[in-house]
Amino acid sequence: PQPRHSADAAEPAWDAGRVPDDAACEHWWWIVDAMGRRREACELRGGYKSPPKEHSMPKSLSNDLSRSLAAFDQPSTLIAVIEMGLEGWLVAGVVPGLKREPLKKIPPDAERLMVLLERWRAEAVKAGATISRVVVAFEAGRDGFWLARWLLAKGVEAYVFHASSIAAPREDKRAKTDRLDTGMQKRALLGWLRNERGHCKMAAIPSLAEEDDKRPCRERKVLVVECGRIVNRLKAVLVRLGIKDVKIKLKRSWAKLGDLRTPQGEPIPPKTRREMERQIEQLKLLQQQIAEIETGREQALAAAPAADERASAIKQMAEVHGLGLETADLLFSEVLSRPLRDRRAVARYGGLTGSPDESGKTRREKGLARSGNLRVRTAMIQMAWRFLNFQPNCALVRWFEERSKGVKSLRKIMIVGLARKLLIALWRLVKFGEVPEGLELRPA
Repeated sequence: PQPRHSADAAEPAWDAGRVPDDAACEHWWWIVDAMGRRREACELRGGYKSPPKEHSMPKSLSNDLSRSLAAFDQPSTLIAVIEMGLEGWLVAGVVPGLKREPLKKIPPDAERLMVLLERWRAEAVKAGATISRVVVAFEAGRDGFWLARWLLAKGVEAYVFHASSIAAPREDKRAKTDRLDTGMQKRALLGWLRNERGHCKMAAIPSLAEEDDKRPCRERKVLVVECGRIVNRLKAVLVRLGIKDVKIKLKRSWAKLGDLRTPQGEPIPPKTRREMERQIEQLKLLQQQIAEIETGREQALAAAPAADERASAIKQMAEVHGLGLETADLLFSEVLSRPLRDRRAVARYGGLTGSPDESGKTRREKGLARSGNLRVRTAMIQMAWRFLNFQPNCALVRWFEERSKGVKSLRKIMIVGLARKLLIALWRLVKFGEVPEGLELRPA
């Protein structure tokens, strides 16, 4: 390889914008890896050193659950998968020393599961095998993660499948039973344990405190939706009676129900009025509960110590003009508290990446993958529209305006790209303290 510097110049002619990361660097070189891909390295006194890369999480903290990083010794590992249901659990196992693959249906009880695992361990020992590792896995679903936490506390390795990551036959009217599902789960788990990519993906198992931190935002969302439903029902009643120009969602309109008149000059019928009053009482209660959630959040943040990572990150994001405590709390609880590997993992978890469809000469884009967190994706797209008004001088907003200038139909497409860039920018702000160019902060 030839060094990338001028033959006449005494010093290397570095590319614009590239600065060597070490004073010992002498020349940049092109080197080729085992796959034939060309990359850069610089000549050091002690060997080669790659140029600095973008920010990423340390390998010990990365949340890469697409494969197992532990060595897998199948002759000493007892494997069990669970197809969980409301009435019972179907447990399928791969037991060393046994030719058969046992299948047992048990009541939905964790203690009965442990009894079954101990019985299979005893059968393996009786057959001459030595069991040094027990692995249990099940699909994420209605039961959540309580069983995984319980098994981990008992010293059993527990994993939770992303249900959509397990490959299934694509023919129409395929047979689907719990027994067949456990067979697919066993094959996927064995491939995952062998450190092979593409078999399945595991979900990160949150602690009970991490799950509890998500409840206020999710509860508030449910209450806000219910408030909207009640307001829509009140509006529908008024429309049915021919009463217009009444903003029923305003509190001052609630006390004036007796003054409203139909086009014929008649008051609201008594039974209909009592129905509306009951719905207004429900609306008042919901608004009171929303206020309690918001007040509790503010008090918790004010009382949190300075070393509290969660409170510090939420306060830091809330300083951004156009981003409130509710959105900051939601983003940290749902995505920014996770040890994601890099910016691509952040965008992928937010469901803001594309889904290309390429086969032969066919090249098309099917739109958003929508495989990430729906709450994060919704919040980021809403925040991207808000940023157009609150952050006109931000470099990301200027990028959006330049790309969509003069093409109105392009704005709805480009807003997803802006949302993705904003999510990555907030991740860098929280993890590395990088403030995006031109971002306006609230005065302290």
